[in-house]
Amino acid sequence: MWNLTRVAWNLRQSRRLSFAIPPSISATQIDPSFFKRGLPFTTCKGFSTLETQESGGLIPSELLTKKKTVLRPDRDIGQYADLVTRVTNFHGEDKGFMVLAGDVFDVPIRKDIIHRVVRWQLAKRQQGTHSTKTISEVSGTGRKPYRQKGTGRARHGTLRGPQFRHGAVMHGPKPRSHAIKLQKKVRRLGLKIALSARTAEGKLIVFEDLAVPSHKTKNIVNYVAQMENTKKVLLVDGGPIDDKLKLATRNLHYVNVLPSIGLNVYSILLHDMLVMTKDAVSRIVERMHTPINR
Repeated sequence: MWNLTRVAWNLRQSRRLSFAIPPSISATQIDPSFFKRGLPFTTCKGFSTLETQESGGLIPSELLTKKKTVLRPDRDIGQYADLVTRVTNFHGEDKGFMVLAGDVFDVPIRKDIIHRVVRWQLAKRQQGTHSTKTISEVSGTGRKPYRQKGTGRARHGTLRGPQFRHGAVMHGPKPRSHAIKLQKKVRRLGLKIALSARTAEGKLIVFEDLAVPSHKTKNIVNYVAQMENTKKVLLVDGGPIDDKLKLATRNLHYVNVLPSIGLNVYSILLHDMLVMTKDAVSRIVERMHTPINR
């Protein structure tokens, strides 16, 4: 389904550095020079998730605990380990780093869950306004067209039957809802899996913000051109979308913008690059950690 097979293969082959960060260590306690030592990145000119590097001394000792060590590059993806990624902007400037929660951005990949969530989304958004007219709704007389016997023709009681031109449609579609039920925890898990897949592929970029200097479309075109191996981009902001960004992207079919509240599995799968602001990441993590109302 779509590129899920490729995603699963990339997850097995991806070489990525992930390590657990103790709750007692805050993001401000990490030395920023740690991210300026030539660490390799997967895509987009050094924007995305950290990859492994065999040389030693890259991880500050204060990030490690006695019980947790650096995971091997050939480990299986989906260990719920926190990840560290660089933060940048449209101009490619280094804006520090951010910790991605492992229980949101590093969960095991399950194609069956993705299939269920996408099917639920597409069924729920179907309008269901299709309608045909029954024999009591079509226009026409109710008089018997001719006498019952003696004409040699087939007997009929109305000209509004389905066998006549402009007649009714039998057993045709009527307006209805196509929505199916899906548990909230499954929907939430599907979003986590989609985010984890993009993170493992190196297709997740974290921006400081989505500020653009003007509403000109050429600015967004130039920014997207700098991203390697990118055909469609999904920009996700934390709050309402800026008016300049709306105007700059609305004429580009390969760039779409969403607020964090509207982020969904189907939109992530339709785009091969996911760009999220720090605010959007924080809001998504908070949403995933909120208990489900039953």
